[in-house]
Amino acid sequence: MKTFLWVYTLLFLDLFFLSGWIPGQETEHIWTLEGCIQQALDHNIQLQQMMLNNETNRIDILQAKAARFPSASASITQNFAWSREVLSDNRFGSINATNNTDYGINSNVTLYNGFRINNTVRQSELNYRIGQLDTEVMKDDLCLNVLDAYLQVLYSAEAVNNSRNQLEATAEELSLAVERLILGAVSKSDFLLIRAQLADEKLTLTNAENQLALSKVTLLQLMEIPVSDTFTIQLAPLDTTMVPYRMLNTDSIYTLALQARSEIKSAALTIQTADLDVSLARAGLKPGLSLHGSLNSGYTSELDEYTYGDQLKNKINPAIGLSLSVPLYQNREVKSKIETANIGILNARLNEADAKNQLRKTIEQACIDISSSMKEYDASVEKYLAQRESFQLASEKFKLGLINSVDFLFEKTNLIAAESNLLQSKYKLIYSIRILDFYTGRPLTQ
Repeated sequence: MKTFLWVYTLLFLDLFFLSGWIPGQETEHIWTLEGCIQQALDHNIQLQQMMLNNETNRIDILQAKAARFPSASASITQNFAWSREVLSDNRFGSINATNNTDYGINSNVTLYNGFRINNTVRQSELNYRIGQLDTEVMKDDLCLNVLDAYLQVLYSAEAVNNSRNQLEATAEELSLAVERLILGAVSKSDFLLIRAQLADEKLTLTNAENQLALSKVTLLQLMEIPVSDTFTIQLAPLDTTMVPYRMLNTDSIYTLALQARSEIKSAALTIQTADLDVSLARAGLKPGLSLHGSLNSGYTSELDEYTYGDQLKNKINPAIGLSLSVPLYQNREVKSKIETANIGILNARLNEADAKNQLRKTIEQACIDISSSMKEYDASVEKYLAQRESFQLASEKFKLGLINSVDFLFEKTNLIAAESNLLQSKYKLIYSIRILDFYTGRPLTQ
């Protein structure tokens, strides 16, 4: 009787902890992949900083364009002076005080400086566009990180669900074993084997739940959201029928990626800015021509016979002129700038070539990954279906007492392994396909 009480007590505790019920858990919001990505894009601090930094390039455009217009400045100068009068007998007389007020307006405009202004405007516009493209590259990297974390949460959630289902099935088997133990149909050692299996599966479930929690933390941190137990993502079924990718053409995908990827466009524009650096450097060898003008007037107390207004009106002095500067020798400064700019062009071309090479290598690797993932997934499906059928047969035999616990648990262990391999291959395939979609310009959220 004590044995039966001990068995039922253990079974009750197993079923209680198996339920996994925790009071007070409620779901606040269900996040989709699109929502997670948008949240990350809206709140990522590094991305916002890059966008702000690019605003300085926009200001540089306005500054460069403003150089085409004349500059103007106004000035007012007020002077007070004191001096002693020198008399005819070389003696010093009384102190005379004078004050002078001068007004002036000056303007200057560049007529020619080797097209430096126009090239500066073009370069500023290119730099702003490069900044936009670099921002897109950062956005893409962030989206890929969110996709990876999102799929990891889905994988972990499905692993938890599988572990829980396995645990529930083992609990039912333990309940059957209890009945058979009471009837004397199985030995206590067989019963303890099933109970040990239940304990192992509890540990597996705990590890899966811990991994799910860690995966959620990673995703929440990418989204810049405080960690919350109520965070839930949409557990939508994911398609693994990848017919369009059964026949992969690396060259066509690479061609599409060259036209779509922001880092390639940015590298090409960087070459153009390097070309403009050479033009700007060569402008130092060319003469400069500018037009300047001024308008001045003033008042002095020494002309006390004229009023303040009369002096200002009659002392107006307009002036206009041209200024030509011709560089003769500049201590090799301009030549050094030209040589440095030419090196910059070569370096920009190498950077573009490197960006294209990296893109090609990434696509080649993605094609290999997706091909191997498809084969692995197909094999995992086939193995899982066969193992599930074998386990179902073993379950029937175990219920009828035709096989012992060792043989039954062996079949179940194989099923668990097959199910785990299938789950891993499934998400590996999904991630590989999303990566390839990404490089062909397809949004990650589709």
